[in-house]
Amino acid sequence: MFTVRAMVFTLVVLVAFVLVYPTLGSYLETRAEVEQLRAARDAALAENADLEADLRRWDDEAYVVAQARERLSFVMPGETAFRVVDPEVVPQTAPSDDPPAAGGSDGATRPWYATVWESVQVAGDLDVAGDGPDEPADGAADDPPATPGPGAEPAG
Repeated sequence: MFTVRAMVFTLVVLVAFVLVYPTLGSYLETRAEVEQLRAARDAALAENADLEADLRRWDDEAYVVAQARERLSFVMPGETAFRVVDPEVVPQTAPSDDPPAAGGSDGATRPWYATVWESVQVAGDLDVAGDGPDEPADGAADDPPATPGPGAEPAG
């Protein structure tokens, strides 16, 4: 009789396990996902607080001036701007008697806005030269030039 009771008890435990295990597994997976989402939410809230603090800093006039000086190399009227160049960063060139070229300087020693303006000028020169998007791909214009080039004979 003892073995029958043990078998019935084992069968009941097995059926309970089969019925409860999928639900329990789903519950545990959902709890782990909720914990991950809570951690992600907390991280997002912390980042949001940092960004709001950074945004509030821009309300301070002294902070704006400091950022303009640091990021854009601005100076106040009457001040003289100096740029100290680290000799380990700037490549050494052989001294020459020729004056330095206007457009050939290293971008590391120039402010960013000078580099941007130079690229705008180069792009404008290319567009004027006929390399713009409205020009034919082979570079030939529809109309012949109004004045003949050097060494050309006048048509007539």
